[in-house]
Amino acid sequence: MRVAAVLLAYRLDELVDAAHLFRPLKLVRPFVAKPRVDVGQLSRGARLRLALTELGPIFVKAGQVLSTRRDLVPADIADELAQLQDQVPPFPGAEARAIVEQQLKAPIGTLYASFDETPLASASIAQVHAATLYDGSAVVVKVLRPGIERRIQQDVGLLRSLGELAQRWHPNADKIRPLDVVAEVEKMLENELDLQREGASASLLRRNFESGVDMYVPAVFWDHTAERVLTLERVHGVSCDDIAALDAAGIDRKALAVKGVRLFYEQVFRDNFFHADAHPGNIWVDTARPGESRFIALDFGIMGSLPEQDQYWLAQNFIALFERDYARIAQLHVDAGWMPATVRLDELTAAVRTVCEPYFTRPLSQISLAELVVKLFQTARRYELTLQPQLILLQKTLLNIEGVGRMLDPEIDIWAVAHPVLKRILRERYSPRRTLREVRRRLPEWFHAAPQFPELVRDALRQAAKGERLAVADPRELAQRREEAYRSRRSLAFGLLGGSLLVGSAVLWTQGMLGTWPPTVTAAAGLLAFAAGWPRRA
Repeated sequence: MRVAAVLLAYRLDELVDAAHLFRPLKLVRPFVAKPRVDVGQLSRGARLRLALTELGPIFVKAGQVLSTRRDLVPADIADELAQLQDQVPPFPGAEARAIVEQQLKAPIGTLYASFDETPLASASIAQVHAATLYDGSAVVVKVLRPGIERRIQQDVGLLRSLGELAQRWHPNADKIRPLDVVAEVEKMLENELDLQREGASASLLRRNFESGVDMYVPAVFWDHTAERVLTLERVHGVSCDDIAALDAAGIDRKALAVKGVRLFYEQVFRDNFFHADAHPGNIWVDTARPGESRFIALDFGIMGSLPEQDQYWLAQNFIALFERDYARIAQLHVDAGWMPATVRLDELTAAVRTVCEPYFTRPLSQISLAELVVKLFQTARRYELTLQPQLILLQKTLLNIEGVGRMLDPEIDIWAVAHPVLKRILRERYSPRRTLREVRRRLPEWFHAAPQFPELVRDALRQAAKGERLAVADPRELAQRREEAYRSRRSLAFGLLGGSLLVGSAVLWTQGMLGTWPPTVTAAAGLLAFAAGWPRRA
């Protein structure tokens, strides 16, 4: 009822008419409280954005996630939802002081040399106060709002109920998977409510960019951090969308835009840990270094990572897209399990080509990678694409990063920047040296599990002899597991053989008694063994 009332107050008749359950409520429109702004001249997207803001933080987060699903949401609404910010009135500084003392179990005067009760910024989940430590360090203290957990819990329950209605009645519910989207929003909010987790995320991101040359991440003060309080080093810079300030500081915006795109691909495909809330408010630029500009990252409540398999498939899809290999894109979607194996690859290839070819007739600087990915998703839905909830944060981040890059340099060639960076990262990630290191790391685990294999095989054969069904839900999954097991055994066998031959070659070489040919041939045989056992993917 509350949701319906707010929608009616903002005159969102299109949305109300689309929901049969809400139609009778239009009769009570004259009695609904008027919105805080004159909505008569606003677009439907702007009205929806204001309505979600009034409904509270959970709806703001849901709107932010929906803004990335441009294959489901009209462009005008998606553009407005992308502007959703968690700006809300602050709560009293005295309450923030009390929360800090309760969490850190000490009077604030013993924790900080100074603590400003007037917040620097206030959002729907937390607010930030300036403070100084006794060693002179300038810090900021992030404090969760009082009672925010209860409010979030209530709103998540409501959102889950709406998701259940959509799951039951939406014609494409099996592909949209609304309950999975709700679960993704819920997990995102749970992470944001644990400031100790946010501190750990900041610490890891700082370690990944330890040099601080391209991106600076503020340090965490763990002695002044708890579940509801986070103390970070105070940093200074300007928002990356403040073009006037960047120009006044002499920042090379073209070089900065290239650096931003490169940082995105390094976070996703090199480190598998990326900042997933990269809007301009959270990405600053250090103006104190105009000659060697760098970004400053803020707010680490929403971070993303991908399962290793999805990371591989996604990287290969990007490479195929950069190289216009449409048949490979189609094959990769099926191999990754994002589409059923029954899809006709020739038809899917033709559909992908139809979407992509018009883009490649333009100058590369005018091609939006984010827009192209959205259109590919729209096309793929016709071929039974199943939404991958784990990719939602990545889609959101891709849209944000490209937006920032275009803002800094409208002529940036995203493709020319991204392609070599991604190829370099993949070359390093799947190099023979890294593979050998991974095999050596996992050998003890494999040897530990090896004695269990005969028992597992015996149990499976016994079940089969009794006519019992094996506990495998999907035959395709069973086939995939069998294939993966075969590949693993094959790689392990050839890896061990190759390693043994290389060790033998080294021994022969150090002895020097048989000349140079035997160790050379042995080393070549070892390399051939490694090549034979190298993981092959379709």
